[in-house]
Amino acid sequence: MMGYQTAPAQLFYDFCLDDHVPLDHMLRGIDRHLELDSVRAQLKPFYSSTGRPSIDPELMRMLIIGYSMGIRSERRLCEEVHDNLR
Repeated sequence: MMGYQTAPAQLFYDFCLDDHVPLDHMLRGIDRHLELDSVRAQLKPFYSSTGRPSIDPELMRMLIIGYSMGIRSERRLCEEVHDNLR
């Protein structure tokens, strides 16, 4: 079963990630050249209709950025994202 990540509700604050990443940052360059809009449709035939949902396939963007920054562990990547977005 293909997972789908929804945007979290904004409860107490207004936060836009684009406001916190500088215009000349390497991540913006990667994002400009990374086309993942169709990844969900392309991968849909490979997912079962039963079972627990998977991780959203669009999160591959985070893995690609992690590899380009030298972070090889998914656990370490999640820690870095959590630490750097506080």
